[in-house]
Amino acid sequence: MLKVEGLYKMFNPGTVNQKIALRDVSIQMEEGDFVTLIGGNGAGKSTLLNCVAGVYGVDKGTISIAGTDVTKLPEHKRAKMLGRVFQDPMMGTASDMILEENLALALRRGQPRGLKWGITNKERETYRQMLSHLDLGLEDRLHTKVGLLSGGQRQAITLLMATINRPKLLLLDEHTAALDPKTAERVLSMTDQLIEENNLTAMMVTHNMRDAIKHGNRLIMMHDGRIILDIKGEEKKKLTVESILKRFGRASGEEFTYDRTLLS
Repeated sequence: MLKVEGLYKMFNPGTVNQKIALRDVSIQMEEGDFVTLIGGNGAGKSTLLNCVAGVYGVDKGTISIAGTDVTKLPEHKRAKMLGRVFQDPMMGTASDMILEENLALALRRGQPRGLKWGITNKERETYRQMLSHLDLGLEDRLHTKVGLLSGGQRQAITLLMATINRPKLLLLDEHTAALDPKTAERVLSMTDQLIEENNLTAMMVTHNMRDAIKHGNRLIMMHDGRIILDIKGEEKKKLTVESILKRFGRASGEEFTYDRTLLS
């Protein structure tokens, strides 16, 4: 479903701020894979996601999604293949529009628009059923402006909007980092549920090692723009934070010192 080969990305080349963000990164994900991506600050996690999404062009290498080479495709042309949820809960929804209008926009993404009524009663009932599965009481708030909802509720809606059309690939960029621990756990549980129910292929960047271990069927750790650990299957189920830190030290020759991850 995703094939990345020999990816290189450099920022500010030829200046004092030159930074090599990705160094010969290759990864292949099969349909239904749920990869958690972890590493220190500047390891290249979000850069990799943004290169896959088309936010950044790459200096070298190729990216294919569902067998289509998208390396040179602009971001808006890749969008129909992707679902994205960002760290900021405010980014995935239109705050001045009501809940059912947000869901209708997501459902119609990429479709031609006409002059018929925007939302039918049949659609409205579908939205109620979808929202009832989130167990947040939102099925009775279809006419509430999204801007009046909490950050956790908005992130749950964003997650639903990102998966409503079963994207080829779901990209989650620290999508629970701005939430309190209890709400973050709830949103992660919803994430697992939506990915499993729709058999989605997903990549989730996280700074929380315990979340990286608990969720998904595969864990990838990056350091200095490279993939240094790729753990899957039964081996992943046996992981602990301590074992990851030891393996990081052996693979990188350094001690893991990223406080945000160690303290979470």
